[in-house]
Amino acid sequence: MGTVIQDMPPINPGSQPRGDRFERADLFEQYRELRTQGVSERQAATELKVPRTTLQAWRVWHDTLDICPHVADCFQSGPGMAFLHRLVVAFHMVCVEVGACGIRLVCLFLNLTGLNRFVAASYGAQQQINVHIAQAIVDYDHTETPRLAKAMPTKDLTVTQDETVTGGLCLLTIDPDSTFILLEQLAQARDQASWNDAMAPALAKFNCRVIQSTSDEAPGLLAYVEHSLEAHHSPDVFHVQHELVKAVSGPMATKERAAHKAVIEAQEQLQRLQTYQISTGEAPDKRGPGRPSKEPVSLEQAQQALESATEEHERLAEQRAKVQQSIRDIGHDDHFVDLERGVRRNGQLIAADRQEHIDQIRTVAQQDGRSQSCLERIAKAERVVPKMQGTIAFVSRYVGQQVAQRDGTPPVSFAMHAKLIPSYYLDRVAETRTVSDGEPLRELAKRLRAPLFEPEHYPQFS
Repeated sequence: MGTVIQDMPPINPGSQPRGDRFERADLFEQYRELRTQGVSERQAATELKVPRTTLQAWRVWHDTLDICPHVADCFQSGPGMAFLHRLVVAFHMVCVEVGACGIRLVCLFLNLTGLNRFVAASYGAQQQINVHIAQAIVDYDHTETPRLAKAMPTKDLTVTQDETVTGGLCLLTIDPDSTFILLEQLAQARDQASWNDAMAPALAKFNCRVIQSTSDEAPGLLAYVEHSLEAHHSPDVFHVQHELVKAVSGPMATKERAAHKAVIEAQEQLQRLQTYQISTGEAPDKRGPGRPSKEPVSLEQAQQALESATEEHERLAEQRAKVQQSIRDIGHDDHFVDLERGVRRNGQLIAADRQEHIDQIRTVAQQDGRSQSCLERIAKAERVVPKMQGTIAFVSRYVGQQVAQRDGTPPVSFAMHAKLIPSYYLDRVAETRTVSDGEPLRELAKRLRAPLFEPEHYPQFS
């Protein structure tokens, strides 16, 4: 039985091999059995064909383990060692590869559980294990992907694409439905030709057709989607909202924090004056000649300063809340189905709603005296609105084509468009929410599907 830990090469290739750990465990178990039968250590070494000094070293190591003897016997046996190897490999897979805890926490786990008595818990040893696990994952991908692709049915894909620069320029393509990474490849450029050279062999392995790509507005990527893939490009809502946050919401948050600080300072100043008046029974002395004080010198002035600071903070907080709500509404408008009513949405009305939100944000920015660069960011986000409208139209056409291929009667087609598809869309959105936030969406989906299972209305679904 081979394992990642067992198959690791020695750190020093010139050293003598230590042998298979499972073979060692089996030999040690036979040695202990022979000793219990009264066989001498020399005779046991001869029978097992193992040097006597090696058997002595194994026995000394086992006897000096600072752990329960039953636990030591378990992990010294073949099945126990196999379980230990599986445990360490699984911990690396879950916490280092899938999660992000890092190798040092693996070492900490081994030390805290006492498993460092059986597995090397140093960073270097565990790093070697992790290197082999990573290579095993890559090898598995190279062998299993072609095998599974042969049996893959024809499928239309929507992909998400991006370029990352951590550790060098990397072109990335993912199927968001299955989270399968179609492409993750280093490249020298991110133009149309580079994308095509990387994606063509990646897609050739699968029986699929890319019908839609979601990404930012990188020119090379847009050209690749339009001319090479000949697919629809859907703008990434995140980048639209991100531009608006950087243009308005972020700067307004800074001003709101400053206004809140001014309110606190005004409250503290008023409290100091009130405390001084109570303790002395009179107002502070008037200042003599010299530089005027920056702080109020009377209760009336301190009260007016507090009221003025409070009004300014409330004004900024209200404006920022409006901007944040408009940005959230832009994301809400991107849904193919109305999340409150469960009905299909019209692309033109959606575009009008988005334009209204952007106009509100621009008005607030102009009232707040935002710079020209902020207004240009708003205009940059606004240019994407027609493309977002085109995405809703593309989805509507594609859904219509899929329903038409089923050759259903008009009542069935209507039920699929008006009830069935919106209900399952709501279910998918609910999966991205918390349990409490997703419950209204699931309830609405159930209400939409309920009439479909009434024989008198839709016998085809009952």
